[in-house]
Amino acid sequence: MYYLVYIPFYLLSLLPLQVLYLLSDFLAAMTWYVFGYRKKVVLDNLRIAFPEKSEKERKTIAKRFYRNFVDNFIETLKLLSAGKKFITKRFVLDSDPFTALYQSGRKCQLHLGHNFNWEIANAVMPFYTSYSFMVVYMPLKNKAMERLFQHLRTRTGSVMLPATNMRNAIVPYRHTQYMLALVADQAPGDVNKAYWLNFFGRPTPFVKGPESGARVGNIPVVFVQIYKVKRGYYRAYLEVGAENPHELPEGELTRRYISFLEKAIRQHPDMWLWSHRRWKHPWNASYSKLWIGQDQPPS
Repeated sequence: MYYLVYIPFYLLSLLPLQVLYLLSDFLAAMTWYVFGYRKKVVLDNLRIAFPEKSEKERKTIAKRFYRNFVDNFIETLKLLSAGKKFITKRFVLDSDPFTALYQSGRKCQLHLGHNFNWEIANAVMPFYTSYSFMVVYMPLKNKAMERLFQHLRTRTGSVMLPATNMRNAIVPYRHTQYMLALVADQAPGDVNKAYWLNFFGRPTPFVKGPESGARVGNIPVVFVQIYKVKRGYYRAYLEVGAENPHELPEGELTRRYISFLEKAIRQHPDMWLWSHRRWKHPWNASYSKLWIGQDQPPS
């Protein structure tokens, strides 16, 4: 079953990217105009995030989002056969806070959001750092697709750690000098064990794991914003969120990250994954003890 999936995808990946983008344009149009994949979720999310914009402006963002959404898949497909030269040409870093951290002997965490194209970022990072580069990910239920993405995501040297077994998966690396990438805007599975604060003006739960791991190990944290220069070319803006997280009060690192994330989304709104139901959990006064916002929790 795996090779029935791998072989046609690999053959497609051999096509020039310009040809693949023609396919992407067609699929994006079909996704928006015909299938309407999660169209209501996307538009509802944009209304929450940008109430000041007109419906026409929000639809423009949505259409650009769908183009980036499909491009993300097409560019990921291309990675099956792309070499180092192709990958490093299309994704560069605006700065490098990693060298000094590595030379000091410390580990490092990256906190990023669902900004396109995170798959190219995963592929390129082992070329840009001396760290062992590890990524926490959510395994796919389809075994053939899981095997395909495991191959794709590890072929340049990245190590994948399943979120479902994170504590055990990281044990073999606990004494090594690693860089751990965490998509920190994930919706928590249990909102009763989350941090709550305003995100785009609405109470929103966020997972505690990225902050708690950094604080326990006093691991420096770097925030990452991925943005598109032009089609197929990306840059990453890097900002040190905290060099010594254990010195911060609980919740402060998450507050800093959410502020960074919201600013990044406002700068490039079509680059974030709006098809997530990010505000599906309504606020309840019983969550007040979990509130970390600097403002008062809703009554």
